[in-house]
Amino acid sequence: MPFTEANGIKLAYDVQGDPKGEPVLLIAGLGLQLISWPDAFCKGLTDQGFRVIRFDNRDSGLSSKMDHFGKPNLQMAFFKSLFHMPLFSGYTLYDMGKDAVCLLDALGIEKAHIVGASMGGMIAQIIAGRYPERVLTLTSIMSTSGRPGLPGPSMAASHAMFSRPKNPRDIESVIDHNMELFRVLGGHRYPVPEPELRRRVTESVRRKVSVSGTARQMMAVASSGDQGALLRTIKVPTLVIHGTDDPLVPLACGRDVAHLVRGSTLKIIEGMGHDFPPALDALLSGMIADHCRLGREPEARSA
Repeated sequence: MPFTEANGIKLAYDVQGDPKGEPVLLIAGLGLQLISWPDAFCKGLTDQGFRVIRFDNRDSGLSSKMDHFGKPNLQMAFFKSLFHMPLFSGYTLYDMGKDAVCLLDALGIEKAHIVGASMGGMIAQIIAGRYPERVLTLTSIMSTSGRPGLPGPSMAASHAMFSRPKNPRDIESVIDHNMELFRVLGGHRYPVPEPELRRRVTESVRRKVSVSGTARQMMAVASSGDQGALLRTIKVPTLVIHGTDDPLVPLACGRDVAHLVRGSTLKIIEGMGHDFPPALDALLSGMIADHCRLGREPEARSA
């Protein structure tokens, strides 16, 4: 696994596909690692000539852990958010956006197609708004603007997100707990087959899971606040993908992102939850590949 210095930290990454292909940078969601982007999904992009870059966000996987910021008190943070009190975190999504741009610098990439899912979608939006000269196209998947008033997670999703393994010191207990979490988030229309789900979760847990790192990422999301004004400034070709059955970030959030980014395209996937099930790998990679190609055409940009 290669590493590089970026924005003062160490990032783990991998690169797939034709070195001469247009680069597609994939930004993972809360607590997830680069391997959360399924291999079949990535192959769907590389088979169409793209160069795919995945990386572990700070505080995830094999990238730098920001342990010097400590483990935040999420209950206190939730209480403060209810009363619109200021939240303080060691870093924000804007810092994570800069991490990604510095990774592009380290790889010698001037411009890339930026694709983010969930929290990664919010980071991708920041890159498109703050660093438009580095962005060919933007794809925001199952994400949000963070604007007040948008619907929140279902009760089941909230409970699953804040629950803990029965025995955090036992790896099998952690795997079982994470499998249940992904079952809840994934919805019922496109379940990940049990053997595949266990393989994915086991690989993730054995590779590297950081509970405190995920908590710090949650604080980064909360403290970054409303991105509505930033989204209104985005001018790069933008695709918004969202599922109708997302229990964590409801469809209304995706509609809001598409409404704020002028000229964006919204693709709603019936029955999709908050995950990347194998049944949708080809559909999702095909949508993104088509968007990347269309977004590069001058007439599409001026339409």
